[in-house]
Amino acid sequence: MWIVDRILTWWRGQTLNTMVWTALHGEKVGEDDQGNVYYQSKNGKRRWVIYNGESEASRVPVEWHGWLHHTFKEPPTEAPLPRRDWELPHQMNMTGTPQAYRPKSSLYLADPKERSDYDAWTPEG
Repeated sequence: MWIVDRILTWWRGQTLNTMVWTALHGEKVGEDDQGNVYYQSKNGKRRWVIYNGESEASRVPVEWHGWLHHTFKEPPTEAPLPRRDWELPHQMNMTGTPQAYRPKSSLYLADPKERSDYDAWTPEG
C-alpha cells in the first residue's frame, strides 16, 4: 500500500518520482529542526525540500527559504543567518486550524456574549 501512497500523494512527503529524482540527481545539503531535508542538484542549479510530514510551505524556516530561492548562495549549514534577540522561533501558519488567532470581535467565537467591541444598533437607542 505504501507504493500507491508514494505514487499518488504529494502532500505527505515525497512521491516515488521525487524519491528517484533525488537519489539520481540530488545531494543532501542539510536539515532543519523540523526534520525537513534540503537538496540541490549536482550542478547546483536546482534546490528543493523534502518535507517531514505534510507539505506545507510555511514550515520552511526563513534561512532555508532564502537558500531555496537563491537569495543566499551558501546554505544555513555553512553560513547561518545572524539572529537578533527580538526574533521569535519559526512557527507554522495556523490559519484555518483551531489554533488560529481570533480577535475578541470574531464571529467564530462560540459565545456571542464574548464579542466585546461590537454593540448592535437598536432603533430605541
